[in-house]
Amino acid sequence: MPSPETLERFIARVEQNAHAEAVEEFYAESSSMRENQGEPRVGRELHVANERKVLARAKSVRSECVRPIFVNGNHVVIRWIFEFEWLDGTFTHMEELAYQRWEGERIAEEQFFYDPAQRVPQKR
Repeated sequence: MPSPETLERFIARVEQNAHAEAVEEFYAESSSMRENQGEPRVGRELHVANERKVLARAKSVRSECVRPIFVNGNHVVIRWIFEFEWLDGTFTHMEELAYQRWEGERIAEEQFFYDPAQRVPQKR
């Protein structure tokens, strides 16, 4: 079970838009991550590479945790809002729930729940 201090440090890293660094610091080496009902991606290195790939396409990102955070033993649910401004001038507003299973102070498993229609970039 993650300590409250660990959860706050994790959220702070994401809100600083240090997404790849948050994965390096808080995910287990063999962690799995999946989008909605998609196939899980397994391995921290793969998660870091994916974060860097997405962020390389962004001019700016704003990340916000919407409280409260729900914690029940090793399970945590966080509501996130992300605003991406892409290099091509479009933007994406995403709201999602992250359902996490922690092993001690590291995330072992995470599944994101969101409306896929949000992923389509919009023009300003």
